[in-house]
Amino acid sequence: MPAHGAIEHRREFPRTIALMAAACSQSSGDGDSSGSGGASASSGSSVGGSGSSGGSTSGDSTSGGSTSGGSTSGGSTSGGSGGTRPDDGSSGAVPSPGCGKTSAIRFEPVPNEPPNGFGEGGYVRIQSGGQNRGFAMRLPDNYDKNKPYWLVFGFHWNGGNSKEVDSGGTNGYNMAHFGLQKLSNNGAIFVAPDGLNGGWGGNNLPFVDDMVKLIEENFCVDTTHTFANGFSYGGGMSYAIACARANVFRGVAIYNGAVLSGCEGGNDPIAYWQMAGLADNTCTLDRARPMRDRFVQNNGCTPQNPPQPPQSPPYLNPGGAYLH
Repeated sequence: MPAHGAIEHRREFPRTIALMAAACSQSSGDGDSSGSGGASASSGSSVGGSGSSGGSTSGDSTSGGSTSGGSTSGGSTSGGSGGTRPDDGSSGAVPSPGCGKTSAIRFEPVPNEPPNGFGEGGYVRIQSGGQNRGFAMRLPDNYDKNKPYWLVFGFHWNGGNSKEVDSGGTNGYNMAHFGLQKLSNNGAIFVAPDGLNGGWGGNNLPFVDDMVKLIEENFCVDTTHTFANGFSYGGGMSYAIACARANVFRGVAIYNGAVLSGCEGGNDPIAYWQMAGLADNTCTLDRARPMRDRFVQNNGCTPQNPPQPPQSPPYLNPGGAYLH
């Protein structure tokens, strides 16, 4: 499958990225969507930045300088803006059936950890589509079963796993759940599912549906604030969710993704943020632009064609650029 592998180029984050970010809004209230799932913002705008590219990512460096920082959070996915809790449960939240209940879920150790994830939680096993599936999960600090929390799914890259997203690898807490756990100030429910055979081929939407149902029935979730984000193959899975589950998910963020997991439907608006690596030879800009353009149209945005940032020379230090 032509998606990034978790090969051992752990500190090579060369070149620059193009960001495809929010440029218009159809929303009211908190500014990024209206109603329960559907959403506001997408665009055709591109700006430059520094970050990771291509098939050189593994668990301890999934995002290096690209998927964290202020760019993956903010108004487009979850986490709110730097360091504040995403929601206090009072801003039009719609509580899930699990609110007020004691969860029947028992957490197991996340396979292959340590390094360990951060906060209360662990691994959850689930039957879905006749298969044994599972996901790592972290609860907010001082979880209150009567308070609805935002729910954020993070999908790993080709050859990755839940442990690498959950723990942040050698980058630790700075990059746990693509950096959003820290940016949320441990204020949301974070989920890192395991793909089959290290990827997101076939139809994984029923698995997503089953996870959402299980979590909403056992924990207190604000059902108007469910998000997906992912890198490479995980970006493709997040795109599939944008296409098929805009009535459930509030928004998605895609880091160096492509149409790798399909696009069922793809006609509804959803808050949308996308990044592409200029020097990425797998999930290329040519593969990214049609994805962006679909949601520019769905979200009623004005198509734009801003200048593409220039290719940069390789970094002198192969460590690349880390954003904190």
